Amino acid sequence: MYPARPMVGVGAVVWNGQQVLLERRGQPPALGAWSLPGGLVETGETVELAVQREVREECNIEVEVGPLLGLFQPIQHDPDGRVRYHFVVLDFIAHYRSGEIQAGDDAADLCWVAPTDLARYELLPATREMIDRALAIVRAAP
Repeated sequence: MYPARPMVGVGAVVWNGQQVLLERRGQPPALGAWSLPGGLVETGETVELAVQREVREECNIEVEVGPLLGLFQPIQHDPDGRVRYHFVVLDFIAHYRSGEIQAGDDAADLCWVAPTDLARYELLPATREMIDRALAIVRAAP
């Protein structure tokens, strides 16, 4: 897939008590990497609804979407220098509401992880940054 324009996506840093949800990607790009649940925004869908839908499809849980954490812009080139992937991803904090995690759709595996255990997972720096931003919000909440 060589996009004609950037694709808009969403990601969710999902908190459940004192743990964050990580997803092992089951599809390219980033196949096999640990990441955050998320995906592309569909036409006519708000970014908040896209977060809820993607988390439901990939993780089988319901979440409440919180504030925007930041922007992630992954761009990958092929060996000839052509743009293979170009995403503009809006990452949000989300809070677990119900359901039991079960990998579906693009997810190969899921797990709840304590912040102190995040170093055991190979995360992209941008992913870790979004988790750290969400952790600061969670810790500041009454």
